[in-house]
Amino acid sequence: MPLPEPPPAGSRMLPAGTYEGQVVLITGGGTGLGRGMAVEFARLGATVAVASRNPAHRTEGVAAVWEAGGRGLGVELDVRDPAGVVAAFDEVEAAVGGVSVLVNNAAGNFQVPAEAMSPNAWRAVAGIVLDGTFFCSAEFARRRIRDELPGAILNIGATYAWTGGPGAAHSAAAKAGVVNLTQTLSVEWAAYGIRVNSLAPGVFPHDDVDAQWGDGHDERMRERSASIPAGRVGRVRELGWAATYLCSPFAAYVSGHHFVIDGANWHRRHGFSMPPYVPIPDLMRGSG
Repeated sequence: MPLPEPPPAGSRMLPAGTYEGQVVLITGGGTGLGRGMAVEFARLGATVAVASRNPAHRTEGVAAVWEAGGRGLGVELDVRDPAGVVAAFDEVEAAVGGVSVLVNNAAGNFQVPAEAMSPNAWRAVAGIVLDGTFFCSAEFARRRIRDELPGAILNIGATYAWTGGPGAAHSAAAKAGVVNLTQTLSVEWAAYGIRVNSLAPGVFPHDDVDAQWGDGHDERMRERSASIPAGRVGRVRELGWAATYLCSPFAAYVSGHHFVIDGANWHRRHGFSMPPYVPIPDLMRGSG
């Protein structure tokens, strides 16, 4: 028997209006899990700034925010560019006011054996995941400290930051850096009323993944569900609820925390019954 399903889509985890008057900036907020989090902040009254390099993604994310009952705006942003980060915060601040919540969701990843990874591949992923998280967090903190206002930062991590990520050395190393950065900044910035937490999602299929799976969608869903102790995959709204809690006044004493939401999946890697080891190059050839 799988774990129970969550409340239906559209349910609010927190009181209506929890984020009324607040501006939430979500990097990579136009698609996938970023959009899912944007929607849940919007349901609670937030003005959501959807930051992305892709104009179509910004449009999709903003539309979802308005549909959920919030106010939305799109802002162009490449998180690897410090000057661009400053410009994006300036743009949001001029349009709707200062950002009070930052979600560092922008990421990049693709599977490649470490020995075949090019310097550009390493830099592209590490630049988005680690550099981008720091650039956006530092700019957010400078503004909140300047204005003597509290704030909340939520970094999106991954459980392979602790276990290692064979086939994704660039992403796993960068996510490990994000874990450390979360802990470090939570201590440094607590004196300014700024909380810093991270959220490590498990398997959360969304619209983008559905499109990739195509005709094999149902079979892939069964396979993934069978591989998780919970007996099912996550629902995007569950991730959104976790994000809104961690950034809310109801989590005012929570900082430096890494919130894993994966149906107990990452713990099974330490069990006695593990599948046979397959070298990464062989594994990738089999999945192609």
